[in-house]
This record gives sequence, structure tokens and C-alpha cells, in this order.
Amino acid sequence: MSAKRLAILIVFLCVFALSSFAQVNEVSVTVGRTFVSTQTIQNPTMLPATLHFANEESFAFNYGRLLKNHGMFGLSAELPVAIYPRMDLSTPSHGIPKDIGALFITPSARVNFFAGEALSPWVSVGGGYARFREASKLNFYGDNPGPTGTNTAAIQFGAGLDVWPWSHWGIRTEARDFYSGVPDLNLKTGNSRQHNYYVGIGVIRRF
Repeated sequence: MSAKRLAILIVFLCVFALSSFAQVNEVSVTVGRTFVSTQTIQNPTMLPATLHFANEESFAFNYGRLLKNHGMFGLSAELPVAIYPRMDLSTPSHGIPKDIGALFITPSARVNFFAGEALSPWVSVGGGYARFREASKLNFYGDNPGPTGTNTAAIQFGAGLDVWPWSHWGIRTEARDFYSGVPDLNLKTGNSRQHNYYVGIGVIRRF
């Protein structure tokens, strides 16, 4: 075999290998909102004894790697990262931080149905880390005497739909529940954990 033909063969094999590898990894970015249910305050200073969380803009990033295909199913390892920079708090009671922020990092396993098809619904479950940021200022006036950072474990449950109008670019819609501990709000609600529901839509790229 001539050197020219050998070079062409090597280039062809490299392109083939890269095209196969291209379907193994994916990254996605979505934008949406996070919802936290209203909580009841124990021993409130004022009525009504409720604590409301605003439904603030949030962001989620994800890296996934396909581990195995089996028929219509695809198993992937993924790393969901979700952030809401600021969520305002509302209550007539004094002495709570005026807002909070949160970061969730939860390594997970994801199962795609109809993996490799144009429409692929999926479910995900995993667990990891959550960090809450409590504002340094209180809701009415004064400095926050409590912590301004809380670390806790988090469990993630998710479901979504990937749509692939192109071979390497797609659209992702997702809903995830980051079930975590609670931020330190200088009051008691009787809850030791809370649901942080994220719903978003964005783009996905596989390579």
C-alpha cells in the first residue's frame, strides 16, 4: 500500500472514530424558574404565619456521557448543576433574610427512552450537594445576625424531553426536584427538608 493510500486510510479511520465518539457526550444549558412551596411559621411574631418564596429565574447546566445502549433504552451518567441566584422571601414576621440563593450539584443516572431518536423522553435520579446563600440584610431593616451560608445534602429526581431537529443540536425541556435541607432563616417552620422544583427549557449539544 502506498504512503498516500495509507494516509487516506488513517484519515478515514480517524474521522470514523471521531464521529462515533461524537455521540457519546452531551452538554445542555436551560433557563427557567424554581418553585418552593409556602411554609408555615412556628410561633410567629405576626399573622398570617406564612413564609412565601418568590418564583425566581433560574439556570441549569448539565454534562452527560452515554454508558450503554440496550434496545430502545440508553443509560447515561450526568452531572446536573442548577442555580437560582436570588429568591425573595415574603412574610409579615420580622428578622428573616430578605432573600436567598442556591446552588445544587447532583451526580445522577439518566435513562433515555427511544435513545438516538428525534424525540427522546427521559428520567433521572441522583444525589449530591446543595448550598444556600442567605442575605446579609434582613427583610425589614438591619443586618442578618444568622449564617449567610448553609451546606446540605440534596437528592435529585428529574424528567424531561430531548428533541433533536439536527444531528448534534437539540432542544431540552426538563423538570427536576432538588430535595434538600433548608436554609437558615432565623425562624422555625417545622421542616428539615424542602422541595426545590426547577422547570426549564434550553439547548443541548452532543459531541
